[in-house]
Amino acid sequence: MLRVPSSIQPSQFASLSIRRPGTDPADGSRSDGSEMTFVAYRSDVYPERNEVFFEEHAVIVVLEGEKKFNSSTQELHVRKGQILFFQRGCYSMNESIDANYKSLVFFVNEKMLKEFVNQHLSLFQDRHRPLPDEPILSLTSSPAFTTFIQSLLPYFGSGTPFLNELLRLKFQELLLHLLELDTSGQLRAILLHIYQGQKTDLTYLMNTYLLKPLSMNELARLSGRSLSAFKRDFEAQFHTSPGHWIRQRRLEHAHFLLRNTTKNVSEVSMEIGYESVSHFIKAYKQQYGTTPKRGN
Repeated sequence: MLRVPSSIQPSQFASLSIRRPGTDPADGSRSDGSEMTFVAYRSDVYPERNEVFFEEHAVIVVLEGEKKFNSSTQELHVRKGQILFFQRGCYSMNESIDANYKSLVFFVNEKMLKEFVNQHLSLFQDRHRPLPDEPILSLTSSPAFTTFIQSLLPYFGSGTPFLNELLRLKFQELLLHLLELDTSGQLRAILLHIYQGQKTDLTYLMNTYLLKPLSMNELARLSGRSLSAFKRDFEAQFHTSPGHWIRQRRLEHAHFLLRNTTKNVSEVSMEIGYESVSHFIKAYKQQYGTTPKRGN
């Protein structure tokens, strides 16, 4: 659900999971055995800037310290008491600001989110509010929200047999608190957009994530489509496959870098996502008829 750099060890997280609902034909119980991470507690600091990919929409609550986040269009410096809602995608995180940094990271499963909106449609009556331009929405905490956060902490390490049911209620409570804090109506617009299954513009999506190491499945999820629908819509719009389009555009970017920067072939190869320089050279030669070199 959260793809993090290899330098970050799993032991640096403490998390609570919710079993996804389903029906077991053997005994009629309501669980299909799979889980979704609901909330993770963090208290570690990293000296470098990290690229993180959220497969699910996420909420980060800063408990202590400070931190910087960057999207393709934003740079946010957040402090204790701030709340960030992330639409799924890639972000840069700088963890070196404050050694006292602590946060809770909530993952907003899309199926449960749609169930929530369906149960509370009366809260989404303003159906024509435009989506915010930026992928990260910032909210400010309140005394009631702080009390809600404090009520969650005892569940880490709890042995209650009702944990799953309690966390499902906490998921609902989290979203209700966020809507209360959403005085601009931007979060309502985002949640309604997700509930209605509206799709992301493919040109915007591909230009935003061209150089990110994302699989076709991940690009499809970011676009709000199934993998088959993503490929079908892509080919209808661009008249080629997404894989071919990505390779061609990345090589065009490499061609630009070699002509306009001092980066060498190895640096350019890494920047456009080729782990093997020899593979990059072969692909570049196929497209441009010559081997890559600075000033090409």
